[in-house]
Amino acid sequence: MPRQSGTKRAILDAALQLAADNGITGTTMENVAERAGVAKGSVYYNFTSKDRLFEELLLEGVGVLAETVRSARSALTGWPALQAMVRALLETVADNRALARLLAAEIFRTDRAWQPSLELLRREVLGEFIIPIRETAPPAEMEGRLELVAGSVFGAALTGGLEWLVFSPGRSLD
Repeated sequence: MPRQSGTKRAILDAALQLAADNGITGTTMENVAERAGVAKGSVYYNFTSKDRLFEELLLEGVGVLAETVRSARSALTGWPALQAMVRALLETVADNRALARLLAAEIFRTDRAWQPSLELLRREVLGEFIIPIRETAPPAEMEGRLELVAGSVFGAALTGGLEWLVFSPGRSLD
């Protein structure tokens, strides 16, 4: 069994890099198998379809983001919590460039088989941002807008992180 988990991890890592470079549409199961150094049958053994492979990969990635912002927010409230969450998100983008590129391309797509699963995790991430946003703004101003503001902060941080890495890679995180 340990070999299977190593094989599965190699497949996920290969799929991530290929999709970050070529997009999901431009990535084939054959490409993934070749990059992972496994037989094509191993890819299908671990993931019954290309959709299932990328669903798991994206869910894993968004799960990492959810845990990252949750950990950054713990023990903080209001603006300090938001600042810590954005910083942690930017650090995660810097440490996981391929994942960040893939998420930026896929998180707002609605035509993918995995979209319902991804939406649940996206809402989890936004829920983490809603908590300190609610603490910083008067309730009347935020009525009905919390999810939109949380999505804007999350989207801006993710996109800003990509902008930073692509166009200003020498610039420090600070």
